[in-house]
Amino acid sequence: MLSASARFETPNASKYLKQLCKHFAHKVSVEYDDTNGKAALPPGPATMLADDAALSVTVTAQDEKGLGLAKFIIDDHLSRFAFRETPELKWAETATG
Repeated sequence: MLSASARFETPNASKYLKQLCKHFAHKVSVEYDDTNGKAALPPGPATMLADDAALSVTVTAQDEKGLGLAKFIIDDHLSRFAFRETPELKWAETATG
């Protein structure tokens, strides 16, 4: 299993977490509240954590192709929702299990 994490510094983290989860809920299973979210993206689950300073996202997948797709999904949607802030996520990858 592979995973990648990124952090987007923003005072609007909770707002973006909820927007992402509500949007993903049209196609996949999601669970969320004001500070935590989980979306069952096709390549693997995405978990999100919002605090007063940032939105942290971790995606997981079985292989590099899936991980790349999961990162693209988050990057693409977050750039649309946070267009006034122009987010640029710097992903840090790790291998698990």
